[in-house]
Amino acid sequence: MRKFLAGFLLIWIPALMSAQEGVDRFYMDMRASFHQETEDGEYNSQMVGEYLNLHLLGHITPKIDYRIRQRLNKKVFDERNMFNATDFMYVNWQATERWSFMAGKQTVLIGGYEYDAAPIDVYYYSQFCNNIYQCFTFGFSANYQFIPGQSLIAQVCNSPLSLGFQSIYAYNLAWSGSFAPWWHTIWSVNAVEDQDKRPVNYISLGNRWTFANVLLDLDVMNRAGFGQKGFIGTDMSFISKFIWSIDNWNVCAKAGYEFNNARNIDSKGRAYDLVIAPGTEYFYAGAGLEWFPLHKDNLRLHAVYYRDNSAHKNNLELGVTWRADIIKK
Repeated sequence: MRKFLAGFLLIWIPALMSAQEGVDRFYMDMRASFHQETEDGEYNSQMVGEYLNLHLLGHITPKIDYRIRQRLNKKVFDERNMFNATDFMYVNWQATERWSFMAGKQTVLIGGYEYDAAPIDVYYYSQFCNNIYQCFTFGFSANYQFIPGQSLIAQVCNSPLSLGFQSIYAYNLAWSGSFAPWWHTIWSVNAVEDQDKRPVNYISLGNRWTFANVLLDLDVMNRAGFGQKGFIGTDMSFISKFIWSIDNWNVCAKAGYEFNNARNIDSKGRAYDLVIAPGTEYFYAGAGLEWFPLHKDNLRLHAVYYRDNSAHKNNLELGVTWRADIIKK
């Protein structure tokens, strides 16, 4: 890894510095933690490097920008998906004041603030986010901003239920906007094909409320296969997050409840939902502290505890996240 990183920097930094008119920012971010946990009564502790990411953002022309995010601690090549470690690799064309078009590897537009957050900022996930095969796939999207701060986005991309590049797709319509200055939304309706080309419907409603120094998220998601008897209310996720900011400290809490009725299977006995198995009833919750010693977000220390009812896991995590700019205009 060190040789790879050194070679990458030696090759790319001179090239980027000689073409800075096209590079707005080039930076790295990293997270490392010390875990102490019990799982089904067994104690384990470990010090781990969790994230090492490279970010490249820039412009090809004033109206065409691009973004790349590469994870250096993730398996780079998979014969089914040679861009497995690349989250973003897209170009975006701002065609008019209201219309923009994106092509390349991008986030699959499934609503919800937990799903939308940068992975390096999430300490523990719901089963849905943990189990979905791909959150980032190749595709095309069109964004229409009908008024400032309110956008409707249509996307066609490889299915997040694909193991790599298969002939299965997702068709997504998302609204990113707000009802008020204190109530923001990421809502979506999705038709996602599974590996048998069966369409699965997601209705995902991500809500964020902000009041002074308090932030509250509530994500609600309904999942159902077409032909499923209980279309609403039998396969769902509820995820909430709370952050109270006090000077350079954050007091955080998060909890989630997910379930899927055991009867949600087709006539061949196959689950309609490949992400949350039929018969699942999952609960997880935790709380923690974040400290920004430099009063900036480029250095963060955290202490987080959480537990769940599946593996009966109790996890205490102490860690540090930092960011280093290489090029910044």
